[in-house]
Amino acid sequence: MSVTPLLELRGVTKSYHNGELETRVLHGIDLTVYPGEFVAIMGASGSGKSTLMNIIGCLDKPTEGLYRFNGRDVANLDRDQLAQLRREAFGFVFQSYNLLPGVSALDNVEMPAIYSALTPAQRKARASELLSTLGLADRLDHRPSQLSGGQQQRVSVARALMNGGQIILADEPTGALDSQSGRDVMDLLRSLSAQGHTIVLITHDAEVAKHAHRRIDISDGRIVADPGPQTPSTTQTDPSDQPTADWHRDPPFTNELVEGSKTAFRSLSSNLFRTALTLLGIVIGVASVITMLAIGDGARQEVVDRISSMGSNLLLVRPGGPDQRGGRWTVTTLVPEDMDAINVIVPNVIAAIPELTGGQTLRYGNADHRAEINSTSFQFPQARQWSVASGNFFTREQQDDYASVAVLGQTVADSLFDDKDPLGEYIMIHKVLFQVIGVMSERGASPMGQDQDDVVLVPYTTGSLRIFGQQHLRNITVAVDDTSQMNATQDAVHQLLLQRHGTEDFQIRNMASLIDTISETQDTLTWLLGSIAAISLLVGGIGVMNIMLVSVTERTREIGVRMATGARTRHILQQFLIEALVVSALGGLIGVVMGLGVAAIVGYFGTPIHYSVLPVVLAFSCAFATGLIFGYLPARKASRLNPVNALATE
Repeated sequence: MSVTPLLELRGVTKSYHNGELETRVLHGIDLTVYPGEFVAIMGASGSGKSTLMNIIGCLDKPTEGLYRFNGRDVANLDRDQLAQLRREAFGFVFQSYNLLPGVSALDNVEMPAIYSALTPAQRKARASELLSTLGLADRLDHRPSQLSGGQQQRVSVARALMNGGQIILADEPTGALDSQSGRDVMDLLRSLSAQGHTIVLITHDAEVAKHAHRRIDISDGRIVADPGPQTPSTTQTDPSDQPTADWHRDPPFTNELVEGSKTAFRSLSSNLFRTALTLLGIVIGVASVITMLAIGDGARQEVVDRISSMGSNLLLVRPGGPDQRGGRWTVTTLVPEDMDAINVIVPNVIAAIPELTGGQTLRYGNADHRAEINSTSFQFPQARQWSVASGNFFTREQQDDYASVAVLGQTVADSLFDDKDPLGEYIMIHKVLFQVIGVMSERGASPMGQDQDDVVLVPYTTGSLRIFGQQHLRNITVAVDDTSQMNATQDAVHQLLLQRHGTEDFQIRNMASLIDTISETQDTLTWLLGSIAAISLLVGGIGVMNIMLVSVTERTREIGVRMATGARTRHILQQFLIEALVVSALGGLIGVVMGLGVAAIVGYFGTPIHYSVLPVVLAFSCAFATGLIFGYLPARKASRLNPVNALATE
């Protein structure tokens, strides 16, 4: 009964190039190994035995020649297919152990199965069983630094057996051990051979080579002695003949992400200070964006609210055309009849009122107070949406009768009357006595910061005649009913006044347009602040990339070990990309909390703050995208490392 060779090499060569210089390490290697053999490849340093082992273990590819594994030509397999073959068939035992220093013996042994379909519970049970079998039951939680050399090598052997270990490739497994530990490891390899594992031992020590059933001598890249393969036994147990287990199937994608996340957190926690510095850049960037946008939005909202408090549905008609010189105090193109015409003719108007204003000194008893006098219409409360707190507003009849009545703002009432009820009392304005008939509700500051409650409202007829001494109007305020028709109403007022005057000797300002203009200006300033803050986020992203590149350099050997035990390109890519995303996401969350906290502190000291969901989502999304973008290049670099070069890194 014929048996297919497990390993078959024909005319295999390996050359390395440095510019135009070619160095050939292997020269036409012919080698056949059958299942269950215990083969020792012996040679001096530089003979090419390690290069041959790398090709056999699918860590490297031959320059020329044929390599069949179990009858399958592996020359055309890509990186991931080679990784799958290493996972399913090979177990590596290295001279320097190549254990991950930051994790326990149990985790080191589990590593090859991470890239298989075994569940965490199955992995742990199998790893525990293997370590217990090798006499390390009481060392499961010990890290490599807490183990002796012999114990570390037994952990390495257990790792090689984790996914079945059909072929054990041992590269100078006793080279770093004392005599007793070396004998223990060789006894272990003989035991594995007796169980049916195929053992390929690389050594320069003839005493070690004696343990093998077949010794192959190699010198200067050529096999100089080989007794040939043993006749395979049909009764020999071969692990490859066992039913396909879960460790020979690919893991679900969710498992890959979970394991990648665990590895990322483990790596980040191993160097907390560096991780904190990396987080700091992202935290500052995100916090700056949120704080700056909150301040900018708060300033914009305050301005808009102040202007809106004047009435965002207002049209302000002022005397003087666009090209007419002179201020609104000297131009006399608006008259009361214009106001009456707007009230009667123009649709969608709540009220058109005059507002003739000026500062005057008020007197009540022995108390004086200087306030603004506003000569206006009886429709003022409706037009300005400003209610009376006590008493009444003057009526149309009082307006038509030139009545000397006044309605006080809260500031004026408090200044002149303290806690006394002002209704029915008389105050003197411009040497004229006015009876107080009402007090307005509190209004607050104007957009310009002026106290709107420091005002006295009188009929415009009385004010024009007895206070200001002029019949023309300094402005007309038009309150619009339906603000969606604001522009149409403005056009109607414009056409009416143009017909009445015969020329454009007036100006109309749309308060809604003013609010929009100011909002756009404030938005520009807000985004400017946000852009400046985003620069710090960008700098934080560059910091993430820099730290990740350093991490890849520091962990190159770890990457090589993972690739040797079955990690594919995507697994390495996921590991480092998830690490970058974890840093960015964690920094983003801390930055959001810090940004909101700083904004709250700034608001506590009186600066207007406006919170909204968009800046928070935007800042966190940018932080996450920063990790994805700036973490990809280092992750890609790590995933494309050559396993042989990675394992050779000190």
